[in-house]
Amino acid sequence: MAVSPILDVQMLTKTLGSRILFEDICFSIAERQRVGLIARNGTGKSTLLSIIAGKETADGGTIIFRNGLRIAYLEQDTAFDDDETVLDACFNHKHEEEKILKAKQILTKLKIADMQQRMGTLSGGQKKRVALANVLINEPDFLILDEPTNHLDIEMIEWLENFLSRGSHSLLLVTHDRYIIDHICTQIIELDDQTIYTYRGNYSYYIEKRQERLEQQRAEMERARNLYRSELEWMRRMPQARSHKAKYRQDAFYELKQQLSHRIEERQLRLRGYGTYIGKNIFESQYVSKAFGTKVILKDFYYNFSRFEKLGIVGNNGTGKSTFIKLLLGIENPDEGRFVIGETVQFGYFSQEGLQFDEEQRVIDVITAVADYIDMGHGRKMSASQFLQHFLFTPEQQQTRVYKLSGGEKRKLYLCLVLMRRPNFLILDEPTNDLDIMTLQVLEEYLADFPGCLIVVSHDRYFMDKVVDHLLVFHGDGNVKEFPGNYTQYQAYTDAEEHAHAPKQQSAPSTEKNNKKPTQKQKLSFNEKREFEQLEKDIIRLEEEQKEIEQILSRPEVEVSRIIELSKRLPVLKEELDGKSMRWLELSEFA
Repeated sequence: MAVSPILDVQMLTKTLGSRILFEDICFSIAERQRVGLIARNGTGKSTLLSIIAGKETADGGTIIFRNGLRIAYLEQDTAFDDDETVLDACFNHKHEEEKILKAKQILTKLKIADMQQRMGTLSGGQKKRVALANVLINEPDFLILDEPTNHLDIEMIEWLENFLSRGSHSLLLVTHDRYIIDHICTQIIELDDQTIYTYRGNYSYYIEKRQERLEQQRAEMERARNLYRSELEWMRRMPQARSHKAKYRQDAFYELKQQLSHRIEERQLRLRGYGTYIGKNIFESQYVSKAFGTKVILKDFYYNFSRFEKLGIVGNNGTGKSTFIKLLLGIENPDEGRFVIGETVQFGYFSQEGLQFDEEQRVIDVITAVADYIDMGHGRKMSASQFLQHFLFTPEQQQTRVYKLSGGEKRKLYLCLVLMRRPNFLILDEPTNDLDIMTLQVLEEYLADFPGCLIVVSHDRYFMDKVVDHLLVFHGDGNVKEFPGNYTQYQAYTDAEEHAHAPKQQSAPSTEKNNKKPTQKQKLSFNEKREFEQLEKDIIRLEEEQKEIEQILSRPEVEVSRIIELSKRLPVLKEELDGKSMRWLELSEFA
């Protein structure tokens, strides 16, 4: 028996001026289903969420909710009464002790400690966290979240990921955090080319199936091009055939021409990183100290930055990551010590605060004000327009006035402006905020080939794993440690350290016999051998079940009830498989 959806979107259309954001789109969300929405900046993600939440109106179509459905919506931009306290701003608790307790617990996890602080005294990031707490406290049936990880540090993001994965709610989520989408979402809907494509799986599954879709579209476009060439030849060769009898063929020709002009906007060539020459001397932090009152940021910090280094900076909010960057750039002055910068270093700085543009300028004019083209070396040049196209600004969008851009598009334009100046040392402070996943993929590809130095401050674990090779970890109170690896490797290391230093459940008696070095285990016991053999069978069975579920979820004709059932089973299966695989590895050392 099929389960009725909690949300059913039918033939929804929205235009913005003369531009169509989406047209006649349809999709549904079932009970407890977690759906990720992916689209490029400026194509209507936030508008779609706002329409579903009832904040905006559509030009056409219907949105049907299940009766009695409790909905909570996190917007990108939030507004509060400045005179309200944090606790009052969260919800009308009406002195319900249970709700107040839950609110305090969630706010504490989001590092809002003073519940009586006035909202007007909070930073923009703190207000966004209060807004996030506001939608989580009442445990709605359906959560609509627009970029919930903005202004969260990694610790808070990992808490949010666990929170969302445990709940019984349905979820519609827009985020650039690909690990969250991969770990939480059981379905991806992509808004592309004014329509919706549905993928019944997580982010990894989406990437694979999207590539298959694009390859199929390219093959279809190539067949259309061949047909267009033959029709063009016929149109030129047979003017006498253009009677009313051949009009259908002329009409088909012009329709085909229009289809081809609406091409797939996928980059075919990889833009190799470029930059001006950088020497061997980069920068040296010579025992730098910095504090704001009693809050210590750095204390006698020494670091010698190497040529072509790609460094990630991580740590909780308030530990001094952005201050360190401002010290390096000379925006802030150290209390003691100094930074020695190499003569050839040319910084390119992408800040959290962004950049103020002339809102009446066209996108292309913002870039050509820096340069008309980029010297790519070896006699190669790239025009400003080609560079913008590589970062997913179409020729039409390049003629758009800045004030018409979305927040994410303005961030992307700012990024292009920084890169267009050809720095040889890039400093990116929270570059992933408000950028769509497609732009992040372009940026990651660019940074992989960048022939200069790089520092990235980011809470985006996926992004950090792809672009940096070692870390500076800010623990607070001036405690900064280096780690030789990416974030996932660092997380595995810290988990292992915590496990190693965890107190033992039982301490061995202090005897001379127990003080002797224990003999190393040589072989498995009889019961362990039987367990080892059974584990091999169980792992094969679980892997086959996992493969079968993934194949079923990829079929378009599967009923919603079956999708829900299998989506619940899949994470349980994976956890069981991981546990058995780990135990098998332990026993295999002695098998």
